[in-house]
Amino acid sequence: MNSASAPFEHFSQQNLLVLGDVMIDRYLEGRVDRISPEAPVPIVQLQQREDRLGGAANVALNLKALGATPYICTVIGKDKEGDEMLELLPAHQLSTRGIVQSAERRTTVKSRVLAASQQLLRLDEEDTHDLLEAEEEKLLAAVVSILENKDIHAILFQDYNKGVLSVRVIQKVILEAIKRDIPTAVDPKFNNFWAYKRITLFKPNLKEIRAQIPFPVAPDTASLAKAAQHLRSKLDHQFTLITLSERGVFFENGKSSHSMPTHPRMIADVCGAGDTVFAVAGLGLSLGMDLEQIAQLANLAGGQVCEKVGVVPVDRSKLEQEYEALLSMGRIA
Repeated sequence: MNSASAPFEHFSQQNLLVLGDVMIDRYLEGRVDRISPEAPVPIVQLQQREDRLGGAANVALNLKALGATPYICTVIGKDKEGDEMLELLPAHQLSTRGIVQSAERRTTVKSRVLAASQQLLRLDEEDTHDLLEAEEEKLLAAVVSILENKDIHAILFQDYNKGVLSVRVIQKVILEAIKRDIPTAVDPKFNNFWAYKRITLFKPNLKEIRAQIPFPVAPDTASLAKAAQHLRSKLDHQFTLITLSERGVFFENGKSSHSMPTHPRMIADVCGAGDTVFAVAGLGLSLGMDLEQIAQLANLAGGQVCEKVGVVPVDRSKLEQEYEALLSMGRIA
């Protein structure tokens, strides 16, 4: 794409399949006036409870907010929280056609207790074992059904190590994508980090890189380029995008590599920023955008959502305004 503003104009034409671990992000917010007499912990007077879509569902929310059409494929529990998930998705104009329910799993719920906009505690309810073979078959059938009936422009793997993305599911879907000439991207986690062979775009963060690479990795371009070369030798992928938290992003295409700093922000909460970066990167990939432009947009979007408390999707109009402003100042290419 040659025009700087062209990507925003084409977002609405894109259909993306989001495959991975979905969850409910639950926020329990209240007021703290005193410490418990039973233990040295604050007593939270509960005032508000809110459930939001998280994990791969938050990636889909970001794609939706940008104007694209996402299709989620995942396995959730046949439980109360799973039924709630099936209500939350259409409430946000997201399809449930790729959702498989199983009595053998719990729907993942992350409950955060907050007071004065500060997180005091998080409780996780989840199963993290790999899918059973029967669950894998149902999930793969759901993926193929969407690929057969919709014009999918990219497949995004959002891995939170909750078991949905088993090695078999990963390999079969990547092969299906290669057969259909559909680009793929992954936001990997620790368990199956090296299973994404022949993926198009590999997007780990610095912590994940350091846990997997057999040599020290510093957050500088030369060190990250060496790490990316090691990744490429094992995964045979096309593009690498490494998020560096407050230091920005690193990207390489096999020929050149660059680091890009973050833009100044008032950080309120980093929850969900990785989902936003990944959604923007995946959408850019689906459009065949230049990798540097993908990194620029993803970097801006990730910073934007950090200005808000909780897991929230990107604001497309604000993202476009920020991008155009930086472009006019010559601060981005």
